[in-house]
Amino acid sequence: MQVQAETFVDEGGAEKLRRLYLNGRQIEVVENIDQWHGADYRYFKVRGGDGNIYILYLDDLRAEWALTMYERSQSPGTPER
Repeated sequence: MQVQAETFVDEGGAEKLRRLYLNGRQIEVVENIDQWHGADYRYFKVRGGDGNIYILYLDDLRAEWALTMYERSQSPGTPER
């Protein structure tokens, strides 16, 4: 899967995701939920405009993005399984 992302720096100086592209499909980020860092990588947990949750991995050395987790939103009235 081809993954790209656009970021911005908020007023506090933290890098956040603005939008992501999965195989060319654009998804606006409506909420930056969490992020965590290592020596040469970063993870971003976000909610897309489609209601789904995404965790993206950024390899800082290669400047490459990867999707590591995807959680589909539950439609109202749909029982959880």
